[in-house]
This record gives sequence, structure tokens and C-alpha cells, in this order.
Amino acid sequence: MSYIKEINSVQNPLVRQTLVLIEKSRERKKKGIFIIEGIKELELAIKGRYLLRTLFFYPELISKEEVLNQLKEVEDPPELVSISKEVFQKIAYRNSTGGILAIAKTKEHSLDQLKLESKNPLILVAEAPEKPGNIGALLRTADAAGLDAVIIANAKGDLYNPNIIRSSVGCLFTTNIGIGSSEEIIEYLKKNNISINCAALTASKAYTLVDFTQPTAIVVGTEATGLSEDWLQKSDQNIIIPMRGEIDSMNVSVSAAILIFEAVRQRKL
Repeated sequence: MSYIKEINSVQNPLVRQTLVLIEKSRERKKKGIFIIEGIKELELAIKGRYLLRTLFFYPELISKEEVLNQLKEVEDPPELVSISKEVFQKIAYRNSTGGILAIAKTKEHSLDQLKLESKNPLILVAEAPEKPGNIGALLRTADAAGLDAVIIANAKGDLYNPNIIRSSVGCLFTTNIGIGSSEEIIEYLKKNNISINCAALTASKAYTLVDFTQPTAIVVGTEATGLSEDWLQKSDQNIIIPMRGEIDSMNVSVSAAILIFEAVRQRKL
């Protein structure tokens, strides 16, 4: 394999298309493609079996041989494009990318596509998360805890937002992710006999007193409004993290991490 072309101008159509994909969710959704930036992120995308269409590399930071080594496990190699410093600086968000960016195909994340390998799954459900940084942090926590899946209810944005990819450090690509409405997800969990445990302030039990050793979904809402009535009415158990200060809530990713790792702790006893 050798790179097919060199691009030295920021006015090149492929460069302009890449910038549009970085900036506009509508274009990513319309075309079913998105941008991956960074060596680690690319490694995880390959591990997650994402289809790579085009790979840009800046030879001053990474050689063609190193790029080919990155792609040695890829069955359907992408088009390779060597880019100039000017082009790299135009399309790269940060200097720590290692000189690599790629255009890749998005995946389908419907509940029909969600496969649970474990007979005793531990799942995180996040209802209507909006901030890319929070979504990325939730995905990193899921990866660290070895969760069986992350399900996003009533998604507000684009899963392939570059800020989510960046804040998840590429965990997006190797995490088992499902997306659906709250109604669809509740039906899915009930159908699979997975206990629904909702983080809530009312009618709640301290999280340390709840049994998470059976098939479990931990459900978190937004910091501003919490969970909707759809979840609170269908919950098997509302759970709470007791607070000792003046406030009654924490960042959603912090709260989720506390609950998730208590479940992990119980399952290792």
C-alpha cells in the first residue's frame, strides 16, 4: 500500500469537506461519516472495527511506515493522504494528535443492534445528556469499569461530535452503545429482566444498601432536571448518594462513577 495523493492546499475539496464534517453535525449524520483525530483514538477505532475511508498523515510527525504499521490489522485499508504543515494545522484541533486524522463511517446504535454478551450485565443508562464532556466522561467510566453497555436515552446531540470522541479518548469506539427513547429502553430492560435503578432524590435508598449483583441498569439524568417521570415511575429502585454538604447533586459523570464502582465492588465480593 502507498499513499495515493498529497495535499498541500487548504482549499483542496477533501480538506474543505473534512472541515465541514468537524464543524457540522448535520453533515456527519447526512453522510454517515465523521472525523477521528489522534493515534490512540485511531487504534481504538480499528479495535472497534470501524470502517476507515481516508487517512491523513503529516510526515513531519509520523512516517508512512508508521502509518502502515497502524493499519496492518485493517482488512479494508483506507486511502492514504500525505498533508502539508499548513493543511495539518488547519484540520487538526490539537497538537497531540501524532500527525494522524481519518474519515470513518459511523455505526448503527439502535437497541436492535445492541448485543449483551454477559448473562449478568451491568449497564449505564444516561437520559438526555447534552454536554459532550459529560458524555465522554461517562464513556471513560464505562470503559474503566468494564460495563457491558452504555445506553443513551432521548439523545440530544450527535454521538460522533469531535468533542465526545476527544473527551472519551476514543472509548466511544470500543464501548457497546445503544440509543433509543426512554420508552424503548425501559421496554428493552424489562424484556431482558434487567433491574432498573434510578439515581433520584425522592423515595430513594442509599446506594450502598442496594443489591447490584443481579442484571442491573444504573440510570442517571441531567444535573439540571434529573430523570423524567418515565423513568421514576418504572424504576425498580430509586437510589441516592447521601450528601454531607449544602448541595444535593454532583456532576453526572461523578455520580455515575460512584454508583457504577459500587456495583463493581459488590460483584467482586
